[in-house]
Amino acid sequence: MASLNRVVLVGNLTRDPELRFTPAGKPVATFGIAVNRMPYTNEQGERVEGVDFFTVVVFDRQAETTHQYLKKGSGVAIDGRLRYRSWQTEDGQKRSVVEVAAQNVQFLPRGTESAPGGPPAGDYAEIDIPPIEGGEDYPW
Repeated sequence: MASLNRVVLVGNLTRDPELRFTPAGKPVATFGIAVNRMPYTNEQGERVEGVDFFTVVVFDRQAETTHQYLKKGSGVAIDGRLRYRSWQTEDGQKRSVVEVAAQNVQFLPRGTESAPGGPPAGDYAEIDIPPIEGGEDYPW
């Protein structure tokens, strides 16, 4: 049976990227992204809009670059895969989360402004990272 796990999202950061390091010293950045839903008209003739929120995890050099150049409100295009993690808290409760493991992050311009030291307005900066090796072993 064939299978495919791919996610493409375009939206804005809901918080500044948080940079951490694995015990092996590999950088990992985590941030939230908001993606607008396509508006539609419901049966009562009312226009309905919405927003979906996702957690994105970025690894290695791209994590450092994301932390350096992106901030809350920055526009991004994410290409990655869904990843399910589960763990048990110190008090014995089971927890789980589905997040986006980014394999490619494109910084999108925001009108005519540009972040200091970041990509110039109107340009797209694409940063490729190698495939995630042992990604399931990252303990965050």
